[in-house]
Amino acid sequence: MRINFKNLTVQVLFAIVIGILIGQFFPAFGVELKVLGDIFVKLIKMVIAPIVFFTIVIGFANMGDMKKIGRIGGKALLYFEIITTFAMAIGIAVMYIVHPGTGMDISKVGAKAADVAKYAKQAAETPHGFMDFLLSIIPDSVVGALAKGEMLPVLFFSVLFGLAMAGLGEKAKPVTVFFEKMNDIFFRLVALIMRFSPFAAGGAMAYTIGKFGISSLFSLGKMMGSVYLTMFLFVVIVLGLVARLHRFSIFNLLKFIKEEILLVLGTSSSESALPRLMERLEKYGCSKSVVGLVVPTGYSFNLDGTSIYLSMAALFIAQAYGIELTLLQIVTLLGVLMLTSKGAAGVTGSGFITLAATLAAIPGNVIPIEGMALLLGVDRFMSEARAITNLIGNSVATVVIAKSENQFDPSRSIAAEPAGTESAAIVDGMKVVTN
Repeated sequence: MRINFKNLTVQVLFAIVIGILIGQFFPAFGVELKVLGDIFVKLIKMVIAPIVFFTIVIGFANMGDMKKIGRIGGKALLYFEIITTFAMAIGIAVMYIVHPGTGMDISKVGAKAADVAKYAKQAAETPHGFMDFLLSIIPDSVVGALAKGEMLPVLFFSVLFGLAMAGLGEKAKPVTVFFEKMNDIFFRLVALIMRFSPFAAGGAMAYTIGKFGISSLFSLGKMMGSVYLTMFLFVVIVLGLVARLHRFSIFNLLKFIKEEILLVLGTSSSESALPRLMERLEKYGCSKSVVGLVVPTGYSFNLDGTSIYLSMAALFIAQAYGIELTLLQIVTLLGVLMLTSKGAAGVTGSGFITLAATLAAIPGNVIPIEGMALLLGVDRFMSEARAITNLIGNSVATVVIAKSENQFDPSRSIAAEPAGTESAAIVDGMKVVTN
């Protein structure tokens, strides 16, 4: 079989393999290549805020019906809360079955105290109270929200702006047309940025292996195995069942967004695939208005992978220290996680900062925050798993909401085309982005 090296999937896979080899045999050079991943993530973050703004506003303006907008938004938030709660509950259940933290050597925790202090300081500086959370959603200024690129403030302003335009009806049509053209320009910019993605994926992987070494994968293998197993079961069983109930295949969807999954695998950041994911879900058959509302909102409120990781990491530390949590403390942990997991950014390292905030927020500090040092060596590897799970969870959510609102058009879905034409259609769809 001939390998097409012009295909983005092949390029990213090839780059990841080269990155692993560089990190293993030339670790110092591999660590230096981290800059490639950082450049790509910054380039993507540069265009996320305007794309989210234009997509949401255009979707609202074209939808027009205020009740419909409110219904879709409310349905999406309810779905997010139910699914993320399931995710955390599954993580806790697996931890009590496998007990990966029991018997861990905690003698070296003190040596890594300085590293943990950095994350604890960042967590302390980030407001995590309910009122602080609500206030953080409202931007100090429109320009500031777009400039900083913080998802929740941008989302909040975009929704308000979209509602205002929808209320004006035909009067807002010229602005809608202008925004549609601007949106096309930004997606074309994403297409240009995506050409750099194989270098980013390879560089990020070289850094990970060069910095922590493949051996670090085995030092906490039981915990890593538990996390990966839980996320696999969550995607295949929970999200698979949700997909089946809404009459689509989770495996077909995964095949359709495989390039985005590989990109997240390489960069360990779900944000790196956000603009491309929105475009792909439209090609899958979801309406622009549903994609524009559900995907950006999901990136703040539907972090399934992050929810699973936080619940498992907290219990891992408790098990390592021999701390038996009561049922009330477990329920309290779930309640704290429901708040701290919301709004966690999709950038590498944010999960660790949120974990520090979660442990600090549990009444009585029953789980020692310094225990995070046990996870420092492999957090980077687990961040890939949670970022991919976040991406898949938001993809499923978008299709579910689109189908439930009759905003899914199978006739224009590339994935729904007859056998024999599907491959060519998908490749052609990729060319829009890669060429």
